[in-house]
Amino acid sequence: MNSTRLTRWLVYLLIGAAVVAVLWSYSSAPTAQNEIPISKLAQEIKANEVAQLVVSSAGNEVTVIYEKPNRQTSRASISGVSSVEEILATYGISSEAYADGKPVITYERPSQWSGILNLVGIFLPAILIIGFFYFIFRQAQGTNNQAMSFGKSRARMFTGDHPTVGFEDVAGCDEAKEELQEIVEFLKEPEKFVSFGARIPKGVLLVGSPGTGKTLLAKAVSGEAGVPFFSIAGSEFVEMFVGVGASRVRDLFEQAKRNSPCIIFIDEIDAVGRQRGAGLGGSHDEREQTLNQILVEMDGFDTDVHVIILAATNRPDILDPALLRPGRFDRRVVIDRPDVRGREAIFRVHLRGKPIAGSVDVNVLAKATPGFVGADIENTVNEAALLAARQNKRSISMSEFHEAIERVQLGPERKSRIMSDEEKLLTAYHESGHALVGHFLPNAQTLRKVTIIPRGMAGGVTWYMDEDISFVTRSKFEAMIATALGGRVAEEIVFGDVTTGASNDLQQVTRLAIAMVTQHGMSDELGLRVYGEKQELVFLGREISEQRDYSDAVAEKIDDEVRQIIDRAHALATKILTDNRDKLDLVSQRLLEVETLEAAEFAAIVEGKELPASSMPSSASPKANQPKPAEPSERPHPSPLDRPPSPSPA
Repeated sequence: MNSTRLTRWLVYLLIGAAVVAVLWSYSSAPTAQNEIPISKLAQEIKANEVAQLVVSSAGNEVTVIYEKPNRQTSRASISGVSSVEEILATYGISSEAYADGKPVITYERPSQWSGILNLVGIFLPAILIIGFFYFIFRQAQGTNNQAMSFGKSRARMFTGDHPTVGFEDVAGCDEAKEELQEIVEFLKEPEKFVSFGARIPKGVLLVGSPGTGKTLLAKAVSGEAGVPFFSIAGSEFVEMFVGVGASRVRDLFEQAKRNSPCIIFIDEIDAVGRQRGAGLGGSHDEREQTLNQILVEMDGFDTDVHVIILAATNRPDILDPALLRPGRFDRRVVIDRPDVRGREAIFRVHLRGKPIAGSVDVNVLAKATPGFVGADIENTVNEAALLAARQNKRSISMSEFHEAIERVQLGPERKSRIMSDEEKLLTAYHESGHALVGHFLPNAQTLRKVTIIPRGMAGGVTWYMDEDISFVTRSKFEAMIATALGGRVAEEIVFGDVTTGASNDLQQVTRLAIAMVTQHGMSDELGLRVYGEKQELVFLGREISEQRDYSDAVAEKIDDEVRQIIDRAHALATKILTDNRDKLDLVSQRLLEVETLEAAEFAAIVEGKELPASSMPSSASPKANQPKPAEPSERPHPSPLDRPPSPSPA
């Protein structure tokens, strides 16, 4: 490889030298001059106009320099082999004239480079042509090398000399780190396990939702072990040419054996590890050949080769069973969504090195972000830092974190959106209905804040403090349904009409009621049975299909039971808002004034307590002149609240 590169540079250097020589010869050539015949030269000599004659080294050219400096030099050609003196003698100019010094005849010395330059001028075209064809052939050979390198592995190798990620940089998955700590100990001290006759797992499959930190955890294993780390995506094996993927797999494992002990990390292994013959993703011979080669390489390791395979996926349900059997991926490590303590630890990791205000409570942030994974928390911290920098603050305060959490969940506030007075009034009563129904139900979620400022796709938002719960009771389901119907019921009571603002609420209500009846056995009439076998995407929560395993008569009973659950919740929400109509008006009017109510201020209004001075609006505030609540007889036009209007047909 080095000799080939040296030859290439020598050829380039030779071509460059030839080009430079030609350019130099042209630059050193005399400038363009007037061509005059010998007869005219003789006349000028007789008229004493010529001061000097310079004969070229070849003897075939004369440069004429005149007495007057303002005249341009001329050039005359000497034909044959005669000298300039002999030619001028034929025109009546004798050699005595030269003795007088008019004109002075001098002869140029022949240059030692003239012969070389002449040779270069002769052979330069041939050299350039040869160099051109050589370059074309080299390019063709390089293209051929690229074509032949399709079978080489595209894995990126990271040495373990300077680890950038360790277990202290990964939080919220303590059980997964304990499982992988054993892998690290084996890579550091393999004799400890070999002495007991133990066999370390050859493959570890990291399974979890997107953003839970599977890739980060794999890097942490490499950083802790201090061994080479080969990283490659599952899709990088597959190409349009059959057999390339299998060749890349062989090359990857050969590199790993040469650098053992080491770690091979295959991200999104489901791209090549799908179950063969399952029909998911279509039939692809190249994918199956790649998977077969992976199976062979993983099961063909020698016992003294310390290479461990780490793979990550969020779709373990579609992986081939041969890939998951003992001897290949022996161990499966599930990385679940972090709980409140895990989220608190993740927040502390991402807050390192950032200017944090003393009022920031990490525990409160962890409780305010249920369901967040590591990627969501990292994004939240980054959004809070951007907000603080945008406001030219010196540190990140709690207000920026709350705003960042809401941005991540629903998007930024759309304060520039123009809303009519009727829409604002409707939104205020709609959101107040949600908040009031939840306030008077003991099993409902705890209110966090309520706002009529559009955010994301919603016209108004009622926020709740979600909790990390594993089991949901029947009474909690019923409270959730009644709370979701609170906005629709408030529209019915106050305006005597309904709008499209509750469309998203109705979708949530229907989904919860159907799940109570068909999945959780919370129906007295239908009994303890699951109706309909659903196939879902693991960790994604999306249904692929549903196999109906009940009759039409049972389907009618399911529909009746779902309707009864929703009707009972609707009646409960109606009773709560009817009995507390005055509080509904107070909360709505307050929302029209301040647009956002925190949980403490909302509770003070409902319980009839005095509002804190900091929350009282200024008399000069433009929000004081808001429209009054409409009477039931006044019916404004329906307008969408919680979702944008449907696009008009083209």
